Amino acid sequence: MLINYLKIAIRSIRKNKLFSAINIAGLAIGMAACLLILQYVSFELSYDRFNVNANDLYRVTNDRYREGKLLQHGTITYSAIGKALKDDYPEVVDFTRVEPYSEQVLSNGDKMIGDVTALAADNSFLSMFSYPFIAGDSKSGLQQINTVILTETLARKLFDIKGNNFNEIVGKTVVITRDKQPYKITAICKDVPENSHLQFDALISYNTLYAGNGNWKEADYDFTDSDFWQYILLKRGTDYKELEAKLDAFSQRHFQGTKVSGSVEKFHLQPLIRAHLYSDYEYEIGKTGNATVVWGLLIIAVLIIIIAWVNYVNLSTAKSLERAKEVGIRKVTGATRSQLIRQFLTESLVINLFAIVLAVLTVSLVQNSFNALVQHQLSFAFLLQNGYNGYALTIAVAVLLIAGILGSGFYPAFVLSAFKPISVLKGKFVTSSKGIVLRKVLVVSQFAITIALIIGSFVVYKQIRFLNAQELGMNISQMLVVKPPLLTHWDSTFIGKENSFKNELKQLPHIYGASVISRTAGDEMSRVFNVRRTDKNLDEQFSLRRSSIDADFIPVYGIKVIAGRNFTATDFNPDWDKLHNIIINAAAVKQLGFSSSEGAVGKKINFFGKDWDIVGVMNDFHQKSLHYPIEPTIFQPSYGTDNPICIKVNTKALPSTIVAIKTKFETFFPGNYFDYYFLDDKFNKLYRDDELFGKVFGIFAGFAIFIACLGLMGLSLFATAQRTKEIGVRKVLGASVANIVALLSKDFIKLVLIAFVIATPVAWFAMYNWLHDFAYRINIEWWLFALAGLMAVAIALATISFQSIKAALSNPVKSLRTE
Repeated sequence: MLINYLKIAIRSIRKNKLFSAINIAGLAIGMAACLLILQYVSFELSYDRFNVNANDLYRVTNDRYREGKLLQHGTITYSAIGKALKDDYPEVVDFTRVEPYSEQVLSNGDKMIGDVTALAADNSFLSMFSYPFIAGDSKSGLQQINTVILTETLARKLFDIKGNNFNEIVGKTVVITRDKQPYKITAICKDVPENSHLQFDALISYNTLYAGNGNWKEADYDFTDSDFWQYILLKRGTDYKELEAKLDAFSQRHFQGTKVSGSVEKFHLQPLIRAHLYSDYEYEIGKTGNATVVWGLLIIAVLIIIIAWVNYVNLSTAKSLERAKEVGIRKVTGATRSQLIRQFLTESLVINLFAIVLAVLTVSLVQNSFNALVQHQLSFAFLLQNGYNGYALTIAVAVLLIAGILGSGFYPAFVLSAFKPISVLKGKFVTSSKGIVLRKVLVVSQFAITIALIIGSFVVYKQIRFLNAQELGMNISQMLVVKPPLLTHWDSTFIGKENSFKNELKQLPHIYGASVISRTAGDEMSRVFNVRRTDKNLDEQFSLRRSSIDADFIPVYGIKVIAGRNFTATDFNPDWDKLHNIIINAAAVKQLGFSSSEGAVGKKINFFGKDWDIVGVMNDFHQKSLHYPIEPTIFQPSYGTDNPICIKVNTKALPSTIVAIKTKFETFFPGNYFDYYFLDDKFNKLYRDDELFGKVFGIFAGFAIFIACLGLMGLSLFATAQRTKEIGVRKVLGASVANIVALLSKDFIKLVLIAFVIATPVAWFAMYNWLHDFAYRINIEWWLFALAGLMAVAIALATISFQSIKAALSNPVKSLRTE
């Protein structure tokens, strides 16, 4: 029987080639779009789930409050926190501290590899996390000082390894430029998976930070230095919320009476598997994404596939008149309704299977282009892996497909199988009003979704344009940033060398200036607590950002001094205790309560236990993306050995200019690795997720529009077929083509207008909430909705007109013969 059903289904598809092609194309496009989005969503949700202990690993986060106001919401915390948690609570099995060891340069003899991402970690890191090893000691590789674990790619680059015999280099040493000390290679691990929020090329023993020549910390486990990242492992089955509820008492016990930050310390536990998508923290160490983007795209995927299946229903029922006599004859010859239902369900299954095959082929063809768009190496494997909550996402996709195939097939099957044989064979077939109402509801739903997506696309596009066009308050274009020379210890001659280097650069053609700053645009500035005005109540204290700059920073970046003056050479001194002049920004003027920028100049503020004189006020500028507000900031006149050098260049002669800069760099800082990047490229990466969301949103909204148009075409086919005799009569009585087109179009336009009314508040609510992720954002203006509505009406008219004009131009005699 099944073979018979399949034969009849294939014959029906071949008989109705155009109808079948439209159906399969609509379903295939919807499924392909859904599969592409699901690959990306599955990848984003898979972060850190490769770790065996993923469900029991947590990151300790640290919030600071003063007078009930949140001052800092950070991932950094104190060195002793992990150990104290393990000592205080039996639920904590282990802990590890992790700290960025900056971007290192590693060398093996004459070979130097720059831009190496290194992390310093406790030895417990190796057992808590699951980074596979291919050679060496995977259990105690970070136990001793001056030990390092390399990733496979870095090891190949440093030692020119061609095969897989990595054991040969275990025990050898590499030199890390930061402290110019040899580090013993204890192990080689595989490259860090792309879906790990912790990314590194090398792991360095945490004990090295406190030992001998590499010492740059003052203490080991303490509650005074808060520049650490802590991860803890809980006992299997522990409810982390219950442990988190105990942390207020933990904070009171360990911080009572201390003046570490002058704030109330609160600690929280963030599940490792949420660290990638749900990080709104300062000082983020990991690779972060955006949960709003991921879940928004998942919703779009579901909506697109629903639209595709609704189209199938509309197109199938639109063909019901042509199938009516077939059903009548089958029933007269003995076919039961259940047999007809199985027959039509088989046709639905075959069409959906054809669509799935075509969708898979389409995805395979566009996979590389899609990967380039999202900047990840995606494939079907991400839908077939033990990633997000086991195989939950894969199972959900399979259930959705099965439900959709059956759901889209059942309605047409029941409608077609319900025809009365005597009526249809006499030509007295009449479609039920309930069926017409349902199809109209489906079209309204489709276009409501489509219009909402159009409105969303407009808002996203406009917001991204606003971000790109927004003035930052400083000029970062054509700014080449040279990574700093790395020094082990303080060199009293360093400032002189750096100033001489800058002066030499200024003499080169195509260079407009050079400056040194501790944090370039896009970086997180450090924070200083307990800032107070010396002429105010001692209890009135503030938290501000802090940055170190040279006297060239303001002119090189084109920043305006709105009161007072810029730094001069006399403001700088290699002796920190002798520094006393500072510049603040306009936001700091407001934060500190000065009446005006001019009124702030000459005043004193206190922090770090000493008074500082405000000599100038600069205009506000955006240090971070427009997701964040401009923060009150203090600028100090000081140099650091690890501060990048920013050079304003003319890009017309860029290659020769870079060569000239490199030559000067190697002259002043011999033995250092020369590396650089362009600041605007770095800053623009801050909007990568937003731009990706905008592009993907626009592309798949276009798919939704196309598929919805197929559905509207289906309903117009159905309505035109129902009114064939009426069209013939009207033409005989003198109706023009325009009259007929208007007659057939007005009902559909009503449906689109109803869809617009439904979509408008939904789209406004969704985009209003999306925009609240930005501190600086556009207003959602009324014309965006009007434009989306007009666009939807125009698309609907263009879709309907094809069938309406065809019906209006048909011979009325043939139309009347349908009686």
